[in-house]
Amino acid sequence: INSNSGENECTPLHLACQKGDLASLQELVNECHARLDLTDKNGDTVFHYAVRGTNPKVIELLGRKSTVALDHLNEEGQKDVVISLLKVNAKCTNLGPLGYPIHTAMKNSQKKCAVALLDKEISQIQLVDSRHGATPLHWAKNAEMTRLLIEYGCDVNFLSATGDSALHIAVRRGRFDCVMVLLTHGAMTNCKGKDGNTPLHLAMQQDHLETIKALIVFGADMNIPNDVGETPGLLAARTSKEYQDYLHVSTLSSMVKKQDRLLSLDGGGVRGVVLIQFLIAIEKAAGRPVRELFDWVAGTSTGGILAIAAVHAKPMDHMRCLYFRMKDEVFRGSRPYESEPLEDFLKKEFGENTKMTDVKNPKLLLTATLCDRQPAQLHLFRNYNIPEDKSKIHSKVQYPFSFSSDQLVWQAARSSGAAPTYFRPFERFLDGGLLANNPTLDAMTEINDYNKYLIQNGQGHKVKKLGVVVSLGTGKAPQVPVSSVDVFRPSNPWELAKTVYGAKELGKLVVDCCTDPDGPCIDRARAWCNMIEAHYIRFNPPLEIDIMLDEVSDAILVNLLWDTQLYIYKHWGQFERLAEWLLNP
Repeated sequence: INSNSGENECTPLHLACQKGDLASLQELVNECHARLDLTDKNGDTVFHYAVRGTNPKVIELLGRKSTVALDHLNEEGQKDVVISLLKVNAKCTNLGPLGYPIHTAMKNSQKKCAVALLDKEISQIQLVDSRHGATPLHWAKNAEMTRLLIEYGCDVNFLSATGDSALHIAVRRGRFDCVMVLLTHGAMTNCKGKDGNTPLHLAMQQDHLETIKALIVFGADMNIPNDVGETPGLLAARTSKEYQDYLHVSTLSSMVKKQDRLLSLDGGGVRGVVLIQFLIAIEKAAGRPVRELFDWVAGTSTGGILAIAAVHAKPMDHMRCLYFRMKDEVFRGSRPYESEPLEDFLKKEFGENTKMTDVKNPKLLLTATLCDRQPAQLHLFRNYNIPEDKSKIHSKVQYPFSFSSDQLVWQAARSSGAAPTYFRPFERFLDGGLLANNPTLDAMTEINDYNKYLIQNGQGHKVKKLGVVVSLGTGKAPQVPVSSVDVFRPSNPWELAKTVYGAKELGKLVVDCCTDPDGPCIDRARAWCNMIEAHYIRFNPPLEIDIMLDEVSDAILVNLLWDTQLYIYKHWGQFERLAEWLLNP
């Protein structure tokens, strides 16, 4: 019964599995008690033969007697056969040469098998292999598998027996896509692993530029020494001169509120990651969160979302991770994109029933464009009562606005971010960037009106002079030449082509003029601040290429953050001076 014969030295059970002969199988297994662990001359067991036959019933029959097949099945990627074994209570916790079955599924990037195993026994998510003491996340080889394990609850920062996190392994193996998934799900960039190396040490040793940039913009410290006293900066000096003087600074003293401080955040879609990087730098320089540094926060579109996040005390590190994860869900398919993913994101992050007035300080302004009239009109969502002299606007509206106490935060954010051609309008609102892509002047006007309202109502003691205005941009696109914007009645095919081209360029020019956050509006804001003796500062990094509002490439966005971080480093003196202004207004 258990003898090997023939060219491949098969047992009778091998042959029965190969043919899918269930009657013979039942006889051999149940009556003759044939051994299931014997191999042919190639080292294949009966399970290998069963897998190749892809007959789940054969596997179920064999599975009643043994559970050693899961590793082989995971290597082959036979999801249906794995499920058949699990149905007959095959154990997921049998330790094999590589580890547990889940480790084998990870090694071979078999997603369907991994899902079947985890659905059967979720405790496998934190099982460690016998050789490295590593979880399945350490074994993940691509972004899809990494994301899957994190969604099932695998600890992103678990250290293996060798002292490495999953981020260490991904960096060492050069898996940039895995690195990005781990970073955007909270992996610790400064965690020490084997020999005291952080992930940045490993990236510097390999001189992997994209990974180095990603780690640094997600907060990796250049000055942490390993066990032999080497810092990533020292390694950089040996390998890549571009990084050898990359440093960062810290903290200042306590604050006494004397004057109002305004923060203005431009629109710009996914380029909002630039705003996040600036806000992190401001918090680092001042040693305080954004909501404690400003009395007024205004934002448009993506800047509006981040204004809400800052006022609601959301950590900026968290928002940066969220943006990288959210972009692939929101910007999916073709324009205009479905609104549901964006709305679900806003509801999940800020609460489905959270009102604008639930957080009263600092004062919050979000811009939107009323598109139910012509000409269109700027609308401000607020977390405070509207000044009385603005009520005249309400009396002219066919459908009155909700009071601030009734406005939902997620709806205000959605209204401010309804960029034409990217998303459909939200009720009567389009993106605030159409009229106020840089909301600085509109916020200053609102502050002036609000103070006038206080004085008129006998509350002049509450009025504070505007002392500091901070304007943050999402990147200044490079100037490009335009050959023609001439639109005329053509008299021949050549002139028709020129007219069409000119009309197209003219249309782009009009849109750019409407939504330009730089140029004259910066000069006007600076002049206004000079007149009232307020400090004004504008941060906006120049871009090498124009980055679209719906860009989803991790590499492009990491480069954007890298350029932003270099800009911050070069202008760090201004950030320190700004911190002094904010802490001692």
